[in-house]
Amino acid sequence: MFNKVILKGIKIRRTLIALALLGGSLAVHADREDSLQSYNYFFLEAMRQQDMGNLTAAFDLLRHARDLNPAAPEVYYQLAAFYVDMKKDALAREYFEKAASLDPENSAYQEKLGKLYVSQKDYPNAIKAFERLYEANKTRSDVLQLLYQLYGSQNDYKMMIKCLERLETVEGTSEQISLSKMQIYEQMGEKRKEYDELKALVDGHPLDLNYRVMFGNWLLQNGKKKEALQKYRDVLKEDPDNSLAKVSMMDYYNNIGDKASVKTILRELLQSPKAAQTLKLELLRQVIASSQKDNNPDSTEVLRLFSEALAVPQENADIYMLKAAYMSFLKLPKPDITRVYERAIEIEPDNSSARIALIQNIWDTHDYDKVIAICRPAIEYNPDEILFYYFQGMAQFHKHDNNAALETYRKGVGQIKPDSDPGIVSDIYGIMGDILHEKGLNKEAFQAYDSCLQWKPDNVLALNNYAYYLSQANENLAKAEEMSYKTIKAEPNNSTFLDTYAWILFQQKRYEEAKIYIEQAIRNDSTLSNVVKEHAGDIYAQTGDMAKAIEFWQKAIDGGNDSATLRKKLKLKKYVVE
Repeated sequence: MFNKVILKGIKIRRTLIALALLGGSLAVHADREDSLQSYNYFFLEAMRQQDMGNLTAAFDLLRHARDLNPAAPEVYYQLAAFYVDMKKDALAREYFEKAASLDPENSAYQEKLGKLYVSQKDYPNAIKAFERLYEANKTRSDVLQLLYQLYGSQNDYKMMIKCLERLETVEGTSEQISLSKMQIYEQMGEKRKEYDELKALVDGHPLDLNYRVMFGNWLLQNGKKKEALQKYRDVLKEDPDNSLAKVSMMDYYNNIGDKASVKTILRELLQSPKAAQTLKLELLRQVIASSQKDNNPDSTEVLRLFSEALAVPQENADIYMLKAAYMSFLKLPKPDITRVYERAIEIEPDNSSARIALIQNIWDTHDYDKVIAICRPAIEYNPDEILFYYFQGMAQFHKHDNNAALETYRKGVGQIKPDSDPGIVSDIYGIMGDILHEKGLNKEAFQAYDSCLQWKPDNVLALNNYAYYLSQANENLAKAEEMSYKTIKAEPNNSTFLDTYAWILFQQKRYEEAKIYIEQAIRNDSTLSNVVKEHAGDIYAQTGDMAKAIEFWQKAIDGGNDSATLRKKLKLKKYVVE
């Protein structure tokens, strides 16, 4: 009986202990559930705040979420991105590594970690990260290409070859992969493997003659001249116009010193309608470069080759443009160069470079009618090219056809873009200002000058004209003085600029200062304009030197200024206002 009671007591205690333990377990489980719920709340709220642009709040919420659930990889991943932005590289790396270790199957984590290693130039660890990424998904050719580059940074040729082989499994064989393998085998000194790779490429594409030419080139580079020559001949037997084989034949003949055969093939290629224009251009550039290396370059021979190349129909104006550039380099007569540019335009009427070069070549001839004739169709072909408006308007301006020039420039400013040439735009507005002022439209003229100086604040011609016209109108003299002073700082011996500055000072009744600058203008120009002479007379009159005033007024009259105001000054022997 006693024993049964004892045993029963033991069973009761065991049951109570078990219940107590179960209750504790349930409490722990409940705590964990509460913690996970809290973590989820704070993590999701952090993401919401980040989407709203509240980055500080998001960062604080993420750190609290990490404390609630230190085993959650996503919170480390998100925090790592913040540390990258904060330039805390060590912490960013630690947190990306933590995210990747907690969830090694997550490809996004592995890829981000690998890219971080690359940015930190830790290539060995980057390789490990991308190899793990490749193992998880062996169809990702972008990962293999990254690994190829990473192994290349370590000069690990064997693994580079392995990457290319794995890439072939994904993408199939290709010329680029084969050529890359050959290059690596060459660096490894594995000539046999290099040869086998190239042969496999040729055998795999029996109808592609270019691969056979490539095989010949490899043989030539490796001293197997006879075998190389045979490859080229076999190709040309099947395709007599194969340009690649002919170029390789040129290399072969250069290699053995047979210059005559080189020239023969060169002429064949230049005269062949089937040879690509780009190839002809490259050959001509090589001829020019080779010619310049000689002590006595034979430009006549080079020009003869140009003529031969241009004797066949041209698909564009490129060879003409190269010929014109070469002739300009030789400083040949401009009319000869002009004819080449004209021929280029006949072949390719919408070639804006050819038209611009032609205009620049003939500009000094002052044949403004011809410039206009070149520009008009150019504007039709290339309405957004502001240079054609510039040149056409300038030619019209020089012809004193100001109405036409103004119309051209008004169209031209409609084509101005943020990346337009500031000098060209500034000059257009500057000339518009000159024309508008001449028409008596001062308000519009001053607006044009303001636009001109916005594009090029140091345009001295516009600064001078703007300042002078303001002084003539007796408007904003402080601004006029500031602009004019910039011109004499830029060109202290320019008599026109000095006269403008002197006249602005005169208008401000600063006569003694004006005298200093007008005398500098007189010293710097032996052929003064009548305007400067009259200004000098006015300034001397206001500074009390009437003898000199009368002298300069008379010089202005003798020079052809027969204004009533000037004659009145002489008659009264004093300065008078019109």
